[in-house]
Amino acid sequence: MIDPIPDLLLAPVVRAALAEDLGRAGDITAAACVPATTTLSAAFSTRRGGVVAGLACVRLAIAQLDPTVVYEPMAEDGQAVPAGTTLARVHGNARAILSAERTALNLLGRLCGIATLTQDFVEAVAGTRARITDTRKTTPGLRALEKYAVRCGGGINHRFGLDDAILIKDNHVAACGSVGEAVRRAKAYAGHLVKVEVEVDSLVQLQEALAHDPDVIMLDNFNLIDMREAVSIVGGRVTLEASGGVTLDTVRAIAETGVDVISVGALTHSARVLDIGLDAVSN
Repeated sequence: MIDPIPDLLLAPVVRAALAEDLGRAGDITAAACVPATTTLSAAFSTRRGGVVAGLACVRLAIAQLDPTVVYEPMAEDGQAVPAGTTLARVHGNARAILSAERTALNLLGRLCGIATLTQDFVEAVAGTRARITDTRKTTPGLRALEKYAVRCGGGINHRFGLDDAILIKDNHVAACGSVGEAVRRAKAYAGHLVKVEVEVDSLVQLQEALAHDPDVIMLDNFNLIDMREAVSIVGGRVTLEASGGVTLDTVRAIAETGVDVISVGALTHSARVLDIGLDAVSN
């Protein structure tokens, strides 16, 4: 069972997407072709198998246009389903359902695609200690939803923004002069609840970072030999994160080096939308 995103956070995103689609005059196709009193029964169903995420987007999109439309979920977020699965049924005002259709499908398909790809990565590292996490390479405005979809797929979340953890990257190091100095400044600045992570690109930088006790060290584009050496050097003293161009073809070998976390930008920037459709059904 996945803890849902509160409607308070989700509803503004859905409203903005609907407003973009409805434009200045609303759905003129539905207005022209469908009498105002017409009712419709329809089902949101998968065209291919995947992991469910974002069903609340369907409920909220339709409720924004007509709160009397009956919404009946037939699946749960986090559930793996085969092609042809009915995810939800709706019944009520046809204009509202048809006008909300594309917004609901866009969000649902996007989030299910992310959850499905995440599950693929999680399954690829099964049996190792490594956990799969996302990055901040998310669609602007959709970060909370996309990171939720990662959780639905069995992954974990990296930081949500610039304000919830310190992550020192190569350009920060360049501005500070060295890895050690950057970590020293960060540790002096951080409150007792703020973690400090530093990115390193060599074993030399790793040793320098370790001397200043960061909470997490990111191994940026390390080869497998150096990654194994880094795990040996650290010996469990800090969390080790592997990052940089991780794919389904490479993630298993990376996990087998003994790193704790593998961050994968592709989870959110390259996930294939899950094909889902809305079809009218008989009552």
